[in-house]
Amino acid sequence: MRQVQCPGRRRFIGACAVVLAAGAVARRADAAAWPEHAMTVIVPYAPGGQGDVFARLTGERLSRSLGQPVIVDNRPGASGALGARLVAKAAPDGYTVLLGQTGEIAINGSAMKNPGYEALKDLRAVALVGNAPLVLAVPAKSPWRSLAELVQAARDKPGSIAYASSGTATPGHLAAAALATGTKTEMIHVPYKGAGQALTDLIGGQVQFFFASASSVMPHLHSGQLRALAVSTPAKAPALPQVPPVADTLPGFDFSLWGGFFAPRATPDAVVQRLAAEIGKAMADPELRKRLEADGSAVAPGSPEQFDRFVRAETAKYSALIRATGATLE
Repeated sequence: MRQVQCPGRRRFIGACAVVLAAGAVARRADAAAWPEHAMTVIVPYAPGGQGDVFARLTGERLSRSLGQPVIVDNRPGASGALGARLVAKAAPDGYTVLLGQTGEIAINGSAMKNPGYEALKDLRAVALVGNAPLVLAVPAKSPWRSLAELVQAARDKPGSIAYASSGTATPGHLAAAALATGTKTEMIHVPYKGAGQALTDLIGGQVQFFFASASSVMPHLHSGQLRALAVSTPAKAPALPQVPPVADTLPGFDFSLWGGFFAPRATPDAVVQRLAAEIGKAMADPELRKRLEADGSAVAPGSPEQFDRFVRAETAKYSALIRATGATLE
């Protein structure tokens, strides 16, 4: 049977092709013109924390280099999940981005029953801003002068040492759990609702140690109320050059608090690359680097692809730890 040609159908297909091609050109043009108005950086925690500092310091410089306002919007709640959800569901146009950290990016997906987003699926890594160690701190009156002494005390009296955390399934909790597992010791976890009360009780001796953020613990180290026994990163922290890494005692130990920019998954490549390049320029500012390093944070710029590989490795590490410890977030 002879096939009947349908001119109307051909015209329709041709018109669709023209529309699709025009849309692609328009998207490229939009990406080239970006940004045309203010950009919002969602920080999923209250003002004053490490992520907030990352966002505000880089935001100031991005605003100057991009020629548009960069607004920092704090949206705390649900262990960072509230802010992460907002960005995951935002328009993928580069105007709403997330300053994401270890918890809401690498931990929540395994520790929360329903965070309302999938970080690796719904968000796109743009640029790592900073990577700070946790500091294993003990009270100034503690008898331990080294991590080896703490570990030996835990072996001598199983269950006699209690450690604080800022909450269950936080990086500090999981780092301490990994230390206990790696050294084959039994230690008691005491979770708090944030670092403030945990540090108060640590200073008072109600708990024996705390893997705290460098920025939160530094003032207490300087005042002599606390003593640092180790840092959680494989290399020494620039702000605490005299403090050895946990890895010197427990090889392979590597935990940190990191933060970086993330965009909705469908954000155009051109926008992601432009934003990453501008963040890289901001991170090269000597004043910015000095400020971050004073808080114990190493500045580690790189490409979106490098940051994505880092995030995936961190997610796999924390997922395995959460399965092993059974740690969950409500």
